[in-house]
Amino acid sequence: MYPEGPAMAAPEEPLRRRKVAGTGREPGSPLGQGRSPTGGKARLRAGTFWLTRIVLLRALAFVYFVAFLVAFHQNKQLIGDRGLLPCKVYLKSVQRHFQGRVGWDTMSSTPTLLWLLDWSHMDSNLDALALLGLGISAVVLVTGCANMILMAALWVLYMSLVNVGQIWYSFGWESQLLETGFLGIFLCPLWTLSRLPRKTPPSRVVLWGFRWLIFRIMLGAGLIKVRGDQCWRDLTCMDFHYETQPVPNPVAYFLHRSPWWVHRFETLSNHFLELVVPFFIFLGRRMCILHGALQILFQVVLIVSGNLSFLNWLTIVPSVACFDDAALGFLFPSGPGGLQDQVLKMQKEEAREARPTPMFGRMVRQAANLALGILVAWLSIPVVLNLLSPKQVMNSSFNPLRIVNTYGAFGSITRERTEVILQGTASPNASAPDTVWEDYEFKCKPGDLRRRPCLISPYHYRLDWLMWFAAFQTYEHHEWVIHLAGKLLANDAEALSLLALNPFADRAPPQVGQGRALQVQVQPPRGPARCRWQVVDPEEDRPLLPSAQPPGPEGLL
Repeated sequence: MYPEGPAMAAPEEPLRRRKVAGTGREPGSPLGQGRSPTGGKARLRAGTFWLTRIVLLRALAFVYFVAFLVAFHQNKQLIGDRGLLPCKVYLKSVQRHFQGRVGWDTMSSTPTLLWLLDWSHMDSNLDALALLGLGISAVVLVTGCANMILMAALWVLYMSLVNVGQIWYSFGWESQLLETGFLGIFLCPLWTLSRLPRKTPPSRVVLWGFRWLIFRIMLGAGLIKVRGDQCWRDLTCMDFHYETQPVPNPVAYFLHRSPWWVHRFETLSNHFLELVVPFFIFLGRRMCILHGALQILFQVVLIVSGNLSFLNWLTIVPSVACFDDAALGFLFPSGPGGLQDQVLKMQKEEAREARPTPMFGRMVRQAANLALGILVAWLSIPVVLNLLSPKQVMNSSFNPLRIVNTYGAFGSITRERTEVILQGTASPNASAPDTVWEDYEFKCKPGDLRRRPCLISPYHYRLDWLMWFAAFQTYEHHEWVIHLAGKLLANDAEALSLLALNPFADRAPPQVGQGRALQVQVQPPRGPARCRWQVVDPEEDRPLLPSAQPPGPEGLL
């Protein structure tokens, strides 16, 4: 044995100094910020969702912002005091149904803040709701933080517009936005406005609510296709889709001209992404992340290939819930004090804390999240039964608040494109064979063949979309076409603001009493007119002559 002494201890000191120097820090100093024990950059741990919540809130706020922007620009013309289908008239009809009372039954059947406002200035009410929604969504979008109060306000404001929007708000993505927005309320703390509220971690129940939403969206879309149109089963639907979709964009032209085998691959890929990939959610973290990546890529392809409003942008939102902080960390700054660094510190604190200290607020929040899970599960029962039914219905709600809904798109594909074309003439004799008819051009709907298709997504021209539906049926199914024709005869400024070109902008409108007329044609873009609705006398309330037209296919959107 050798006695211990200074001579034996001295050689160890330089060795200790060399090892510490190899770590890049001074002896006795704490572990460097953002560094692992081996000296590499520390990585975020999987299983937390602080950064996920920021991305979810910003993505949802972006869609809300677009939706309220569309509402602000178009609501007055569509459902305002002098709109095509005034919401005041609609609310009065609901009120009459309940014997003229505005009680709980009336408000619960059509939930909207407009019941509480003065109807004498409905345009101002609609603008106020839209502007308030724009302001709140802009704050959330810029800051990346929100609380339950702000998210609930966005949800109530948009629900107030959807429930009085009638046919203009009848698209499936309106209900989808309301369901997504309802889940977003419970993603946030009650009062705190912070991107990383330390006492309010994202709820797993809410995250699984988003995953359950994207699962139903994709599976519902896939099932309605294989149950609906034979072309989805024989892989030929994509031969027609790009040309006959509601509002094609410039890329759709080139995609339509792709070889036949490309269209077959597109259809097979669609079936795989909508019928198989959704089940990846339940197969562990890596498969869940793969699901989210594939679905986001799929939605980006759909955005590039057509103007489907904000539908695909909105569908990306619940897909974000498939990623945790470790997967999304690359989106955020990693320097000292950055969001990655803050989340890393929170993860370390959580790892050191054996069990969270029980707090009253935490217990209340857990109870609220549990109640949300039970509510979503209960409301999902008819939705699941609908998915399993061979008579599946898509884009429907089973409750007035639209918390849990059914979804689907393009259950049928049209093989030939038809367009409703509005025309007017200033000729003295509208029935003469040499009469010159001039077209009213829409902002995005296909019309003049020399005009390039528009690129407008995620914005949404509601009138242009409804004109696509009107081509499948007679005017009795779309009374707003009559209202639109009457307003064009009067050169109504609000109605004309929805159009891109008024051929009578600098002259008198086409009125029958002055020897002028307006007609509506339903025709293929390159073929003869199939039918013609011609204005004969607006004063006799017979503005259009009906003509036979087969009903449109079910299950389109």
